[in-house]
Amino acid sequence: MEIERKFLVTHLPQDLSAYPFHQIEQGYLCTKPVVRVRRQDDEYYLTYKGGGKMVREEYNLPLNQDAYTHLLKKTDGYRIRKTRYRIALSGPGRTVEEDTPLVAELDIFSEPGELIMVEVEFPSEAAAQAFAAPDWFGEEVTFSKEYHNSYMSRFGIRPHAQP
Repeated sequence: MEIERKFLVTHLPQDLSAYPFHQIEQGYLCTKPVVRVRRQDDEYYLTYKGGGKMVREEYNLPLNQDAYTHLLKKTDGYRIRKTRYRIALSGPGRTVEEDTPLVAELDIFSEPGELIMVEVEFPSEAAAQAFAAPDWFGEEVTFSKEYHNSYMSRFGIRPHAQP
């Protein structure tokens, strides 16, 4: 089960280069339901996501590079390319279970257009509802279909989607 909230970004955190990051490329075989293939650095996955906005089923299956390359050729629409920074959050409303920090995944998209967005995954709906966003988080877009990667793979990044 995936429980996440998404936000636009008002400004980037300081010292962004100090945080760990991944290079991600993904394409979509289907968008209803969502079936995607993803390369994250040197790892490859096939992912199924059920319907929903904040809460939905998600299953990841490992692929090898050959299977990924083969399936990527069968994807429709735009490829999504982004750099994902992983930023541990701290403070009230930003930790779970014994002060374990939540992690913000800051995505800087380069394709199919420019966009900066951040998402946070939660262990429960209660934790998602109690979340206190840092000041660098902007408008919440969890429930806006235009900010789902599967939507952007079909229609691109809409002009109104720019931060």
